[in-house]
Amino acid sequence: MSIAKEFKEFAVKGNVVDMAVGIIIGAAFAKIVSSFVGDVIMPPIGVLLGGVDFSQLSILVKEGVGNKPPVVISYGKFIQTIIDFTIIAFAIFAAVKAINSLKKKEAAAPEVPPAPTREEVLLSEIRDLLKSGR
Repeated sequence: MSIAKEFKEFAVKGNVVDMAVGIIIGAAFAKIVSSFVGDVIMPPIGVLLGGVDFSQLSILVKEGVGNKPPVVISYGKFIQTIIDFTIIAFAIFAAVKAINSLKKKEAAAPEVPPAPTREEVLLSEIRDLLKSGR
């Protein structure tokens, strides 16, 4: 089997396509959540903490000299990233929980057994006649 044919079989499998769609939607969802956190959640938290802007929090390690920029540890961006992750993880948890509850409702619906076929009815009658001794 040629490499091109193997690659074609791999690339058109449903799982690969589903995974690609999931990654694209996940990236778009991450942008939405990041904007929500940065533009909606963090400003009120900053006000509650006395006007602190997390993204500006940093420690200066070395001053910039000439054309060289200063060396800083931007721990505020790290805090922001942790908060973003927490909110994204919670949103995904809530979505998975909702999907699972929908699946449970579908699974909880009782199945009505199918009616016996004509052959099964006839065989049951024959069995009953044989048991009664006729």
